[in-house]
Amino acid sequence: MSVRIRLDVSYDGTDFSGWAVQPSRRTVAGELLGVLERLFGAVEGLTVAGRTDAGVHATGQVCHVDVPQERWEAIGAALIRKLAGLLPPDVRVLAARAVPSEFDARFSALARRYEYRVTDAPHGADPLRRRDTLAWPRPLDLDRLNAAAEALVGEHDFAAFCRRKEHASTIRAVSRMDWRRDPDGRLVATVEADAFCWSMVRSLVGAELAVGDGRRDPGWPGTLLTRTARADEVVVAPAHGLTLVEVAYPPTPGLLRERAELTRRRRDL
Repeated sequence: MSVRIRLDVSYDGTDFSGWAVQPSRRTVAGELLGVLERLFGAVEGLTVAGRTDAGVHATGQVCHVDVPQERWEAIGAALIRKLAGLLPPDVRVLAARAVPSEFDARFSALARRYEYRVTDAPHGADPLRRRDTLAWPRPLDLDRLNAAAEALVGEHDFAAFCRRKEHASTIRAVSRMDWRRDPDGRLVATVEADAFCWSMVRSLVGAELAVGDGRRDPGWPGTLLTRTARADEVVVAPAHGLTLVEVAYPPTPGLLRERAELTRRRRDL
């Protein structure tokens, strides 16, 4: 007998080659899976809400895994402390709990929210924030950034902002895209959608930064939504400024299977 557990995970992505297990490379899933197997023996189906790229961080990543029920009953109450003692310091499991078998960290998700941090300070990024903040060499205008972001909200074909995967849809529903300037002067982009395609968030940010520093007109990113292929003129913003901060799920277990079935369908406009 096995039980499905949900893990809420945080990590500094600087020294990882992304989430997914890769031979001869250090990855978040590789570190986590090794420790889980040490604690539970055989585990199955480690599945993540969003496969972050190399260098991308997370404070609200979610994954699920099936573990032997007898081992979960024996160590479940102390699992967080045990994981803290065994995992490297740049990855932490913040919470662990049993969930219904219908829960799927990837396909049951309603939305994923990312934040991208940039500083336009003349001295660059603060030394203590250099790992999660991009230093931009030109002054950025907050109003121009938000004007560029506004046109990208809604359900669109984001092919211009995605690295194409064969047979994969590039239609996504962006529910939020906006910028703020925090008291410390850093600019933070927040983007939320039901799902994202490969490099989409960093491409959206890259296009908007070109508007924010005056090199492009505010309406330019929106015009790219008519493209059916990747726009070469869009620069992908560096990975280290990006953090996955939240993954949202249906509030009741009965909606998990329904949501997963809906997510698996190929989308069309």
